[in-house]
Amino acid sequence: MTMPMTLALTRKAPRVSQALGITVLVALIILPFLALLPADHPLAISVWMLTLAGKILCYAVVAVALDLVWGYAGMLSLGHGLFFALGGYAMGMYLMRQAAGEGLPAFMSFLSWSELPWFWWGTQHFAWAFAWVVLLPGLLALIFGYFAFRSKIKGVYFSIMTQALTFAGMLLFFRNETGFGGNNGFTGFTTLLGFPIAATTTRIALFLMTVLLLVLALWLGFALARSKFGRILTAIRDSEDRLMFCGYDPKGFRLLVWTLSAVLCALAGALYVPQVGIINPSEMSPTNSIEAAIWVALGGRGTLIGPIFGAILVNGAKSLFTVILPEYWQLFLGLIFIGVTLFLPRGVIGLFRKGDK
Repeated sequence: MTMPMTLALTRKAPRVSQALGITVLVALIILPFLALLPADHPLAISVWMLTLAGKILCYAVVAVALDLVWGYAGMLSLGHGLFFALGGYAMGMYLMRQAAGEGLPAFMSFLSWSELPWFWWGTQHFAWAFAWVVLLPGLLALIFGYFAFRSKIKGVYFSIMTQALTFAGMLLFFRNETGFGGNNGFTGFTTLLGFPIAATTTRIALFLMTVLLLVLALWLGFALARSKFGRILTAIRDSEDRLMFCGYDPKGFRLLVWTLSAVLCALAGALYVPQVGIINPSEMSPTNSIEAAIWVALGGRGTLIGPIFGAILVNGAKSLFTVILPEYWQLFLGLIFIGVTLFLPRGVIGLFRKGDK
């Protein structure tokens, strides 16, 4: 009697999480259209609330991307904020050119620049800017990962190096002479593909694009996790020496998932910027990358679905606490991490998978 009952619970647990995921997805698709309702309608939501939800979903994509490298390949990155910000800056360059028209972006005029830097050429075209969104973070991750994995850097040393990488990027972008707006970054966006960026319909379209990116990230993550590639990644995480004894070279597998994760973060950053309306070097702060690790740990590392709930819960609580008790937010975040470590070793998603042994 015990074995059939255990098998039934094991089958039931994934069904519960799948049903929960489908329910959340349907709610996310319906949510933006509530912004079109009259303000006095009981179900109506404000454009501000829609923007906040879109911002949190961008963070959820980052959480899924980080879970691919940490939850499956065992590489704790503390530098994913850099890739997120680079994608945001690439999109911000296009938006700044759209706002400036035939002239220079506002911050360049303020600094008395007479012409665009060479790396701004072509950024008035959306296709070129989108290529920057994908290629710049992807190439940076590829080059960094190639040398790091070739040198067999892993564990805490890998985490420290990724944190140093994002900190160096932040210091570079803070400088006015680099041509990225310095401390203020990019803001004052007006149009996106010819549509007013502040219009409710544009906000709805951006939100739905963010939902689509999240779904694609999940689909890609599950496809990889359930493939031979995913099994090799977990073998790298659990017993790299045994995997190498079987004839596999882990460097290539690590490099591929690391680069893919960076590109997903960059795409999330590109959708984040037009919704929030600003991008500056503070997005590269190592603190942001550490927070992303907390989202993954809270939701459930190595589950892909769990980190989404972690990102939503932490950022939703952050939005609430920074209004009610802003001085205690960091303390609250620390307590969350301690509580999850002590009482929820499998994260929040583990509550829905009690029967999954």
